[in-house]
Amino acid sequence: MSAMMNNLKLGVEVISAHDLALKDGQGLSSAFVELHFDGQTFRTTMKENDPNPFWNEMFYFNITNPNNLPDLTLDAHVYSYNNATQSKSPLGKVQINGTSFVPYSDAAEYHYPLEKRRIFSRSRGELGLKIFITDDPSIRLSNPLPEMDNRPFTTDSQTAEPQAPEDQVPQSFPSDRASNRRTFHHLPNPNLSKQQNQFFTAPATSDPLAPRYFPVNPGPSSYPGDYTIKETSPILGGGRVIGGRVIRAEKPISTYDLVEKMQFLFVRVVKARDLPTMDISGGLDPYVEVKVGNYRGFTKYFGKNKNPEWNEVFAFSRERLQTNMLEVLVHDKDLVKDDFVGLVRFDLQEIPERVPPDSPLAPQWYRLENKKGEKVVGELMLAVWYGTQADEAFPDAWHSDAIAPLDISPSNASHIRSKVYHSPRLWYVRVNIIEAQDLVPFEKGRFPDVYVKAQIGNQSLKTKPVPARSMTAFWNVDLMFVAAEPFEDHLILSVEDRVGPNKEETLGRIIIPLAAVPRRLDDKNIPARWVNLQKPTSVEIDEGKKDKDKFSSKLHVRICLEGGYHVLDESTYYSSDLRPTARQLWKPAIGVLELGILSADRLQPMKTRDGRGTADTFCVAKYGHKWVRTRTILDSLSPKYNEQYTWEVFDSATVLTIGVFDNGHFVGNKDMRIGKVRIRISTLEAGRVYTHSYPLLVLQPSGVKRMGELHLAVRFSCTSMVNLMFLYTKPLLPKMHYTLPLSILQTNALRQQAINIVAARLSRAEPPLKREVVEYMCDVDSHFWSMRRSKANFYRIYTVLQGLLGFGRWFGVVCAWKNPVTTVLVHLVFVMLVCFPELILPTVFLYMFLIGIWNYRYRQKHPPHMDLRISYAENVHPDELDEEFDSFPSTKGPDLVRWRYDKLRSVGATVQSLMGDVAAQGERVQALLSWRDPRATTVFLTFCLVAAVVLYVTPFPVLALLVGFYIMRHPRFRHRLPPAPLNFFRRLPAKTDYML
Repeated sequence: MSAMMNNLKLGVEVISAHDLALKDGQGLSSAFVELHFDGQTFRTTMKENDPNPFWNEMFYFNITNPNNLPDLTLDAHVYSYNNATQSKSPLGKVQINGTSFVPYSDAAEYHYPLEKRRIFSRSRGELGLKIFITDDPSIRLSNPLPEMDNRPFTTDSQTAEPQAPEDQVPQSFPSDRASNRRTFHHLPNPNLSKQQNQFFTAPATSDPLAPRYFPVNPGPSSYPGDYTIKETSPILGGGRVIGGRVIRAEKPISTYDLVEKMQFLFVRVVKARDLPTMDISGGLDPYVEVKVGNYRGFTKYFGKNKNPEWNEVFAFSRERLQTNMLEVLVHDKDLVKDDFVGLVRFDLQEIPERVPPDSPLAPQWYRLENKKGEKVVGELMLAVWYGTQADEAFPDAWHSDAIAPLDISPSNASHIRSKVYHSPRLWYVRVNIIEAQDLVPFEKGRFPDVYVKAQIGNQSLKTKPVPARSMTAFWNVDLMFVAAEPFEDHLILSVEDRVGPNKEETLGRIIIPLAAVPRRLDDKNIPARWVNLQKPTSVEIDEGKKDKDKFSSKLHVRICLEGGYHVLDESTYYSSDLRPTARQLWKPAIGVLELGILSADRLQPMKTRDGRGTADTFCVAKYGHKWVRTRTILDSLSPKYNEQYTWEVFDSATVLTIGVFDNGHFVGNKDMRIGKVRIRISTLEAGRVYTHSYPLLVLQPSGVKRMGELHLAVRFSCTSMVNLMFLYTKPLLPKMHYTLPLSILQTNALRQQAINIVAARLSRAEPPLKREVVEYMCDVDSHFWSMRRSKANFYRIYTVLQGLLGFGRWFGVVCAWKNPVTTVLVHLVFVMLVCFPELILPTVFLYMFLIGIWNYRYRQKHPPHMDLRISYAENVHPDELDEEFDSFPSTKGPDLVRWRYDKLRSVGATVQSLMGDVAAQGERVQALLSWRDPRATTVFLTFCLVAAVVLYVTPFPVLALLVGFYIMRHPRFRHRLPPAPLNFFRRLPAKTDYML
C-alpha cells in the first residue's frame, strides 16, 4: 500500500483552448500553457497566431505526499508570446483543487472557463484539460521545465499518447454533424490498480460528557402546543446548551459533543483454546453466554471445534446494571440440554474505564473455572472495559438496551445495529439515435415500419416508428436513462419492425457495456459511431473491438455518460445535494453539518406484544450521498439513541432529512413510517447548537396525527464565510442544467428511475435499508395530486398577495379621510416625491433596510418545521383526505368516470406544482427581510444600505443611463448562466419546508 502511494502521479493532458483573447499587434495570440503543481512546472509548445489552438500534450507530475493532496492545487496559466518584445502576457488561468482529482477510470475531458489573474485583467475563452491520478510504474515523470530563453518554444504538435480508435463509442448530440476537433485518449493500462480516496479522510472519535434534558419555554405559536417545536437545554458532551450556545463546565475532551453521555460495559469475546471434550463422540459445539444480572447475550456456536474464534462485542447499559458481578460462561450446544464447560467472573467495580482516543483495550487469556471457583481445562480470551457511545466498538456491538427485551438471535442482530450507507453515484446516460441503414426485413416486398428500442435494466424507451422506404430510417432523437456505478446493466439497442398491431419483429440488436461508454463533463460535441446490428439469435456484447468483415445492418448513434448534471433523486424542494456527478466539477466544502439524534418521546404504539402496545424504532438521516441509520431500540416508546453523525456541506441551499421508523423485520412486515423532520441548512446560524424537540406529524385518512416527538441537536460550522457568501451568486444547479436543460417530463421520469435504483442498491446492504424507507425519505409521492395541497398552495399565494391588498385597503382609508392627520402626511410625502423624483428609489431601499432591522427581533429562533395551517391540514374535509389517499390511477367508479377523474388529477397536479412555484417566489421575496436565512438577509440589508447611500449621491439620469445601457448590452458581454441577483433570489428559502 505504501509503495502504491509513493508511486502516485498526477496526469494532465492539455488538449485545446477556444476563443482566446487577442493580444499581439496583428490581432492574434501565440498561446502556450504553463502547469504548476506541488512545486513542479511544465510548459506546452507554442501555437502561433491561433486563437483556438490544439496541443494534445501529456504531462505527469510527481505527488510527493499523497496525504496532502486535498490541500494542493493545479494551476494552469495560458500566456501569449510576443516575438517582437520576447515577452509573455497572460490570457487567463484555471485553478483546480486537489479534492477534484479522480482515478483514470473516471477521467474525462472538461473545458474550464479561464479566470482573471488580476481584478482588472481581461480574459475570456476556455481551456480543455483531462486530469487524473495514476500509480502505473511504467509511466515516467515529465522532464522539468527548462530556463526561459529567447525562443523556448516549438510549433510542432506533440502528443504523448496515441489516438484512440474511432469505433470506441462517442460524445454529445445537439446535431448529427461530425465534430472536426481532434481528440486524443489515454489508452487503458492493464496494470493500473484501483485508486483509493481514503487518504482524503481522517478518523474522528469523541467522548461526550454528561446527560439530561431541561425544557425551555417554546415561545408563541399560532396552533396547538402539541404541534409546536420546543427548545430544550440538555447537558451534552460539551456542557449545557443555553440559547444555542454550549456553556462548558470544563474543557471538552473530544468533539463528540452533541449527544448525552451514555456509559456502557463492553465485553469483547475473542476466542477460546484447549476446550475439553464434552460428549461421547469427542466433539464440542461451543458458544459463549455473557451474563450481567438479568441481561444475557449469546455468541454463535461452532460445530466440532475446540479452538473457536468469535470476536463479538456485547454492550450493557451501565445505568441498568443491578449486580456487581459479570459472568462469561462457555457452553456446549446439545439437542437435549446444553452442557456447562466453564466460566470467567469479573467484579464490576474492578473493570477499567477507557476514554477515546485511547487505544483499544488488549484482550487477555483467562483460565476457565467451574461454578465452585476451581480451575478447569480451557482458556478464554476476553477484553472487558467501561466506555461510551464514542467507543469504536459501539456500532457493531450487541446492545442490551436494544435487544434484551426480546430473544434476538445472532443472525438477526445485524438488523438492529447502527449503520452508515452511501448511495451509489448516479449518471445520466444520453443515447442519441441518429439513423439506421441497410435494414433487412423478414418479409420481402414490403417497406418496414421501424423504430429503435433502448433498454438499461428495467428502463426502456422507444423512438417513433418511421417507414424505411430505402431500407434507411432517420430519427435524431435523444433518449435519457439513469445508471449507477458500478455499472451492472448493459445498454441494449434493438431495431424493431412493426409488422402489425401488437406485433413486432426484431431486425437486429447490439449490447454495449456502460463501462465502455465515454464520459463528458460539459456540452461539447462528441463524435458519433456506426455499430453493427446482430441477429437476435446470436447477440454478443460490443466491447469496442473492430467489427468482423461481414455485411450487417448498421445503426448510427451517439452515446455518453453525462457527468455535468446533478441526477435528481429527491424532490427539488428538499434536495440534500446539488453537486454534479463528476468529481472533477466538485467545489471544496463550505462547512460541516453535525447531527446528534438524542431520543424520541411519547411515540404511538405501532404493534402489539404481550397484550400491550409497543414499538421497535430506529432513525434514518439523509444528507447528500450519505445515509445513516441508528440502532433499533426494541420494545420502547421512549427510546434513547444518543448517536452523532457528521456530513460535509457543499451548498447551504440544501435540506437534511431525519425519519423515524418502526422495524418490521422481526414480524415479517414492512418498516412503518412514524414521522420525519426536515432542516434547511441556510436557516441555521453558523456555530450555533440547535437543540429542539420536533413533533412527528403524519397525515392519515382520518386526519393529522401526532406520532410522538424527536429530540435533535444540530450544528452547522462554516469553514469559509467568504465562500459561503460567494455561493449565493452561483446557480443552484450545475452548468449543464442551463446550457442543455432537460424538460420537466424528462426530469420527473428520470427522478423516479433514480429513486428506484437507489432503493434497489440500498436494499442489498446488510442490514438492508428497505424500499419503503428510501421512498419516504426521498418524498417519492410529492408530485401526486391532492386537493389539500392545491388549496394550501392557493392560500400561500393569497398570503403573499395579502400585503398588496392590505396596502390597497389602507390607501382607501387615506382617501376617505378617516384619519385626517395620516391623510395630510401622505399628501406631503406625495408632493415631495413628485417634486423630487430622485428620492423615490433611495427612500424605498432605506425603508426596506429599516423594516429588515425591525424584523430582526422577531426572527425565528428555531429551524422551520411542518406547519398545519400552511399545509391546510387543520380542518381538511374527510372526502378530500379520501381522495388524497386514493391510489393512482383511481379504483373508484366506472371506467369512463375513472378515466376522466385520473385525467383531471394529472392536470391538477401540474397546476398544483405551478401554484406552489408561484407561491415560493413570493415567499422568497418575504424572506429577504424576515431573517429566515440570516446570511442572505444580512447581504440584502447591506446592499440596501449601500444602494441607499449611492442613490442619494448619484444623479438619477446618470443611474437611469447606466441601468438602461446595462440591460441593452451587447450579447458578447452576456453570460449563458443566470445573473448573480437571480441566483441569490433562487437560493432564498420558501415555506415549502413547512409543507406536510
